[in-house]
Amino acid sequence: MNKIIRVFIAFLMLSIFNSQDLFSQSLKKSYEGIFDIGAALSVREVNGTDTKVFPILDKHFNSLTPENLMKWGSIHPRLGQYNFEPMDRLVALAEKIDARVIGHTLVWHNQTPDWVYEDENGERLSKDALLQRMEEHIEAVAGRYKGKVFGYDVVNEAFFDDGQYRTSKWYEAAGKDFIKRAFIKTHEVDPDAELYYNDYNMWKPEKTDAAIKLAKELREEGIRIDGIGMQGHYGLDSPSLEIIETAINKIADAGFKVMFTEVDIDVLPNPVNRHGADIDATFPADESYNIYKEGLPEEIQAKLVSRYRELFELFKKHEEKITRITFWGVHDGGSWLNNWPMPGRTAYPLIIDKDYKEKKDIIDALIQIAEN
Repeated sequence: MNKIIRVFIAFLMLSIFNSQDLFSQSLKKSYEGIFDIGAALSVREVNGTDTKVFPILDKHFNSLTPENLMKWGSIHPRLGQYNFEPMDRLVALAEKIDARVIGHTLVWHNQTPDWVYEDENGERLSKDALLQRMEEHIEAVAGRYKGKVFGYDVVNEAFFDDGQYRTSKWYEAAGKDFIKRAFIKTHEVDPDAELYYNDYNMWKPEKTDAAIKLAKELREEGIRIDGIGMQGHYGLDSPSLEIIETAINKIADAGFKVMFTEVDIDVLPNPVNRHGADIDATFPADESYNIYKEGLPEEIQAKLVSRYRELFELFKKHEEKITRITFWGVHDGGSWLNNWPMPGRTAYPLIIDKDYKEKKDIIDALIQIAEN
């Protein structure tokens, strides 16, 4: 372990031991043996800048996901150049607090630099050349973390909501072969890691069915895939519990593990009541939709508590099918929903507020569910 990482860990542990702000029971201990409780971490949260998150992570979470650290543009910004240090720190942190690491994500159409798809003249690569470049990336990333990552979101968001394959540069060049080759290569590099397909709006029947069809096809061809991730970017009222439950059952009945990989609840309105996670589907800033700048009204906080309670009651009901619940962020102030689907929002989607204080009413409700 290099000197930078050692200093980082020492600083981390000092922050943990000096914390006086946590007062509820531990989520990860309450759900031990039921499913893992995870959080997605940003650069600030692994580089030592945001030290207040460390005691929260140590207390509540036994699974850590890099929010952006492992995406291609972050970890492999230029041809032949890798930026491993932030991910190294996340792995070191996970080891210190005895948490599993989930790799997110090896292949995605977003946050992937243009050079990935192009030759030295700026021309689009052939199918074979692009797949070779993808496999070299997987070799470098998954190879570095072999034995340290529990599972990978190998491919992310390859379908439109209607179940059709997304016409990304990956798909245009290679069809669904890019998906198959990504899973094959990841398993070749790290045979012990679990492998997942991950997508948003997985409650929509067409998308659920398409993902299951793909996963079955992979297995029929002898390609490892262990589970399907349902991202879980939800609103206060939608999607319904019934339609989420239908998707859980479909995935599990097809023989695949289910995990909720990016859970948050958006309490704010937007022009089309949009949820999900299509980061290209945005609106210009509009203060008329940023209606809780001074804090949540009691009735909206009560709805947020109720929504989390009913979701976790559903998760607990299907504990034999679900292996992990990961919150997409640690605290409200660091949530991506402050800037999606429009910038400058004041979001309240998580179980820790922007001041790093636990939302005790939510956490107590979730712990009560675990203990019943």
